[in-house]
Amino acid sequence: QVQLVESGGGLVQPGGSLRLSCAASGFTFRAYALGWYRQTPTNERAERELVAAIGSESATTNFADSVKGRFTISRDDAKNTIYLQMTSLRPEDTAMYYCSAYHYDGTRYWGQGTQVTVSS
Repeated sequence: QVQLVESGGGLVQPGGSLRLSCAASGFTFRAYALGWYRQTPTNERAERELVAAIGSESATTNFADSVKGRFTISRDDAKNTIYLQMTSLRPEDTAMYYCSAYHYDGTRYWGQGTQVTVSS
C-alpha cells in the first residue's frame, strides 16, 4: 500500500522557520522525482502550486520564484523521506502543503497534506 505522510506543519510567526517531512512507503522511492506543492485555503478549486521539486538521486532541484532563497528541498533515500526546510516565512506562505512522488511513466502519488499557517 502506497503511503505519503506529511508532518511538521503548524502555526509560526512571520520570519520564522518550519521543516516539513514526508515519509513514504509502498513504492520504489529512489526511482521517483519528488515535490512539495501547496494549496491556499481561500480557493480550494485552484490547482496546487509547485513549491519545490527534486529529481531522483538529488540530481536537480527547482523552486517557485516566490520561495527561492528561502526554501530548501532535500531527500533521504535511505529513510524514504522528503524534507522541505522553510525559512523567512511570510503570511502568503500560509497553505496546505502536500508532498508528491512522480515517475516518468506517469505514476503520481500524493500525501494528505499538512497545514502551515504564518501569522502573528
